[in-house]
Amino acid sequence: MNKEEDILLKEGKMLPVMEHFYTLQGEGAHTGKAAYFIRLGGCDVGCHWCDVKESWNPDLHPLMSTEDIAETAAKHCKTIVLTGGEPLMWNLEILTSKLKELGCTIHIETSGAYPMSGHLDWITLSPKKTGLPKEEIYKKAHELKVIVFNNNDFIFAEEQAAKVSDSCKLYLQSEWSKRDEMYPKITDFILEHPEWQASVQTHKYLNIP
Repeated sequence: MNKEEDILLKEGKMLPVMEHFYTLQGEGAHTGKAAYFIRLGGCDVGCHWCDVKESWNPDLHPLMSTEDIAETAAKHCKTIVLTGGEPLMWNLEILTSKLKELGCTIHIETSGAYPMSGHLDWITLSPKKTGLPKEEIYKKAHELKVIVFNNNDFIFAEEQAAKVSDSCKLYLQSEWSKRDEMYPKITDFILEHPEWQASVQTHKYLNIP
Protein backbone atom coordinates (compact mmCIF):
# COMPACT_ATOMS: atom_id res chain seq x y z
CA MET A 1 0.00 0.00 0.00
CA ASN A 2 1.40 3.38 -0.97
CA LYS A 3 1.08 6.61 1.01
CA GLU A 4 -1.83 7.91 -1.08
CA GLU A 5 -3.80 4.67 -0.62
CA ASP A 6 -3.12 4.77 3.11
CA ILE A 7 -4.61 8.27 3.31
CA LEU A 8 -7.68 7.24 1.29
CA LEU A 9 -8.13 4.19 3.54
CA LYS A 10 -8.03 6.27 6.71
CA GLU A 11 -10.52 8.73 5.22
CA GLY A 12 -12.84 5.87 4.26
CA LYS A 13 -12.70 6.70 0.56
CA MET A 14 -11.25 3.26 -0.13
CA LEU A 15 -11.78 0.05 1.85
CA PRO A 16 -10.21 -3.45 1.79
CA VAL A 17 -13.00 -5.57 0.32
CA MET A 18 -12.51 -9.29 0.68
CA GLU A 19 -15.70 -10.14 -1.20
CA HIS A 20 -19.15 -8.78 -1.97
CA PHE A 21 -22.17 -10.79 -3.05
CA TYR A 22 -25.95 -10.96 -3.25
CA THR A 23 -27.57 -13.74 -1.21
CA LEU A 24 -29.98 -14.43 1.64
CA GLN A 25 -29.20 -13.42 5.21
CA GLY A 26 -28.63 -16.73 6.93
CA GLU A 27 -28.58 -15.80 10.61
CA GLY A 28 -30.40 -13.94 13.34
CA ALA A 29 -33.42 -11.67 13.21
CA HIS A 30 -33.37 -11.14 9.43
CA THR A 31 -32.87 -14.77 8.40
CA GLY A 32 -34.19 -15.47 4.92
CA LYS A 33 -34.15 -11.89 3.65
CA ALA A 34 -32.38 -10.95 0.44
CA ALA A 35 -29.32 -8.85 1.21
CA TYR A 36 -26.12 -7.64 -0.41
CA PHE A 37 -23.10 -8.48 1.71
CA ILE A 38 -19.92 -6.39 1.76
CA ARG A 39 -17.21 -8.30 3.60
CA LEU A 40 -14.32 -6.08 4.64
CA GLY A 41 -10.86 -7.47 5.31
CA GLY A 42 -9.14 -6.95 8.64
CA CYS A 43 -9.73 -8.39 12.10
CA ASP A 44 -7.51 -8.71 15.16
CA VAL A 45 -10.09 -10.23 17.55
CA GLY A 46 -8.74 -13.67 16.66
CA CYS A 47 -11.49 -16.22 17.37
CA HIS A 48 -9.91 -19.67 16.98
CA TRP A 49 -13.13 -21.05 15.46
CA CYS A 50 -13.61 -18.21 12.94
CA ASP A 51 -14.85 -19.57 9.59
CA VAL A 52 -13.40 -16.64 7.59
CA LYS A 53 -9.83 -16.48 8.90
CA GLU A 54 -8.75 -15.45 5.41
CA SER A 55 -10.38 -12.09 6.19
CA TRP A 56 -8.02 -11.29 9.08
CA ASN A 57 -5.15 -9.73 7.11
CA PRO A 58 -6.46 -6.61 5.32
CA ASP A 59 -3.33 -6.43 3.15
CA LEU A 60 -4.49 -9.55 1.30
CA HIS A 61 -7.60 -7.84 -0.02
CA PRO A 62 -7.73 -5.13 -2.70
CA LEU A 63 -8.68 -1.61 -1.83
CA MET A 64 -11.88 -0.62 -3.62
CA SER A 65 -13.45 2.76 -4.14
CA THR A 66 -16.08 3.19 -1.45
CA GLU A 67 -18.51 4.88 -3.81
CA ASP A 68 -18.06 2.17 -6.44
CA ILE A 69 -18.83 -0.66 -4.03
CA ALA A 70 -21.84 1.23 -2.70
CA GLU A 71 -23.25 1.72 -6.20
CA THR A 72 -22.67 -1.93 -7.09
CA ALA A 73 -24.41 -3.12 -3.93
CA ALA A 74 -27.41 -0.80 -4.28
CA LYS A 75 -28.10 -2.04 -7.83
CA HIS A 76 -28.79 -5.50 -6.47
CA CYS A 77 -30.68 -4.85 -3.25
CA LYS A 78 -31.55 -2.09 -0.80
CA THR A 79 -30.68 -4.17 2.27
CA ILE A 80 -26.93 -4.07 2.79
CA VAL A 81 -24.96 -6.10 5.35
CA LEU A 82 -21.50 -4.89 6.34
CA THR A 83 -19.46 -7.74 7.75
CA GLY A 84 -15.93 -9.01 7.98
CA GLY A 85 -13.47 -9.50 9.43
CA GLU A 86 -14.32 -6.64 11.73
CA PRO A 87 -15.93 -3.83 9.70
CA LEU A 88 -15.63 -1.24 12.48
CA MET A 89 -11.85 -1.29 12.08
CA TRP A 90 -12.50 1.14 9.24
CA ASN A 91 -14.12 4.54 8.80
CA LEU A 92 -17.59 3.71 7.48
CA GLU A 93 -18.87 7.28 7.19
CA ILE A 94 -18.48 7.68 3.43
CA LEU A 95 -19.66 4.16 2.58
CA THR A 96 -22.81 4.38 4.66
CA SER A 97 -23.57 7.95 3.57
CA LYS A 98 -23.42 6.86 -0.08
CA LEU A 99 -25.58 3.81 0.60
CA LYS A 100 -28.13 6.01 2.37
CA GLU A 101 -28.11 8.39 -0.59
CA LEU A 102 -28.94 5.37 -2.77
CA GLY A 103 -31.93 4.46 -0.57
CA CYS A 104 -30.40 1.54 1.32
CA THR A 105 -31.02 0.12 4.77
CA ILE A 106 -27.69 -0.75 6.36
CA HIS A 107 -27.01 -3.65 8.70
CA ILE A 108 -23.70 -4.39 10.38
CA GLU A 109 -22.32 -7.53 11.99
CA THR A 110 -19.65 -6.60 14.52
CA SER A 111 -17.80 -7.78 17.60
CA GLY A 112 -18.11 -4.22 18.89
CA ALA A 113 -14.39 -4.12 19.69
CA TYR A 114 -13.92 -0.84 17.80
CA PRO A 115 -15.75 2.52 18.04
CA MET A 116 -18.92 2.98 15.98
CA SER A 117 -18.80 4.87 12.71
CA GLY A 118 -21.25 5.48 9.91
CA HIS A 119 -25.04 5.51 9.56
CA LEU A 120 -26.40 2.14 10.62
CA ASP A 121 -30.01 0.90 10.78
CA TRP A 122 -29.48 -2.53 12.35
CA ILE A 123 -26.58 -3.49 14.60
CA THR A 124 -25.88 -7.17 15.24
CA LEU A 125 -23.47 -7.38 18.13
CA SER A 126 -21.59 -10.67 18.34
CA PRO A 127 -19.24 -10.19 21.30
CA LYS A 128 -16.02 -12.16 21.65
CA LYS A 129 -14.09 -12.88 24.85
CA THR A 130 -10.82 -12.08 23.07
CA GLY A 131 -11.88 -8.46 22.42
CA LEU A 132 -14.93 -7.28 24.35
CA PRO A 133 -17.28 -4.64 22.93
CA LYS A 134 -16.92 -0.94 23.63
CA GLU A 135 -19.41 0.06 26.32
CA GLU A 136 -21.10 2.56 23.96
CA ILE A 137 -22.12 -0.22 21.58
CA TYR A 138 -24.09 -2.39 24.00
CA LYS A 139 -27.03 0.01 24.26
CA LYS A 140 -27.07 0.62 20.50
CA ALA A 141 -27.30 -3.06 19.55
CA HIS A 142 -30.57 -4.26 18.04
CA GLU A 143 -29.53 -7.90 18.20
CA LEU A 144 -27.10 -9.77 20.45
CA LYS A 145 -25.78 -12.97 18.88
CA VAL A 146 -23.56 -15.13 21.07
CA ILE A 147 -21.68 -18.01 19.48
CA VAL A 148 -21.75 -21.13 21.65
CA PHE A 149 -18.61 -23.24 21.44
CA ASN A 150 -18.65 -24.76 24.93
CA ASN A 151 -20.67 -24.69 28.15
CA ASN A 152 -18.89 -21.60 29.46
CA ASP A 153 -20.41 -19.60 26.62
CA PHE A 154 -23.84 -19.77 28.25
CA ILE A 155 -22.42 -17.88 31.23
CA PHE A 156 -20.77 -15.40 28.88
CA ALA A 157 -24.08 -14.95 27.03
CA GLU A 158 -25.90 -14.01 30.23
CA GLU A 159 -23.14 -11.56 31.15
CA GLN A 160 -23.39 -9.89 27.75
CA ALA A 161 -27.21 -9.83 27.78
CA ALA A 162 -27.11 -7.86 31.04
CA LYS A 163 -25.39 -5.00 29.19
CA VAL A 164 -27.72 -4.52 26.20
CA SER A 165 -31.02 -2.65 26.11
CA ASP A 166 -34.31 -4.29 27.03
CA SER A 167 -35.43 -4.11 23.40
CA CYS A 168 -32.37 -5.95 22.06
CA LYS A 169 -33.14 -9.39 20.61
CA LEU A 170 -31.10 -12.22 22.15
CA TYR A 171 -29.76 -15.10 20.04
CA LEU A 172 -27.65 -18.17 20.74
CA GLN A 173 -25.93 -19.77 17.78
CA SER A 174 -23.77 -22.87 17.86
CA GLU A 175 -20.31 -22.75 16.37
CA TRP A 176 -20.78 -24.75 13.17
CA SER A 177 -18.47 -27.68 13.91
CA LYS A 178 -20.08 -28.17 17.34
CA ARG A 179 -23.69 -27.92 16.19
CA ASP A 180 -24.64 -31.55 16.89
CA GLU A 181 -23.36 -31.24 20.44
CA MET A 182 -24.43 -27.69 21.26
CA TYR A 183 -27.90 -27.24 19.74
CA PRO A 184 -29.52 -29.71 22.17
CA LYS A 185 -27.93 -27.71 25.00
CA ILE A 186 -29.03 -24.43 23.41
CA THR A 187 -32.57 -25.80 23.17
CA ASP A 188 -32.60 -26.75 26.84
CA PHE A 189 -31.18 -23.37 27.83
CA ILE A 190 -33.80 -21.44 25.84
CA LEU A 191 -36.62 -23.51 27.32
CA GLU A 192 -35.37 -22.39 30.73
CA HIS A 193 -34.61 -18.82 29.57
CA PRO A 194 -37.31 -17.99 26.97
CA GLU A 195 -36.04 -14.44 26.44
CA TRP A 196 -33.42 -16.07 24.20
CA GLN A 197 -33.92 -17.46 20.68
CA ALA A 198 -31.92 -19.92 18.60
CA SER A 199 -30.08 -18.75 15.51
CA VAL A 200 -28.98 -21.30 12.91
CA GLN A 201 -26.64 -20.74 9.98
CA THR A 202 -29.31 -21.54 7.43
CA HIS A 203 -27.16 -20.42 4.50
CA LYS A 204 -24.87 -23.39 5.16
CA TYR A 205 -27.83 -25.79 4.91
CA LEU A 206 -28.99 -24.02 1.74
CA ASN A 207 -25.46 -24.15 0.31
CA ILE A 208 -25.40 -20.44 -0.51
CA PRO A 209 -22.78 -17.78 0.41
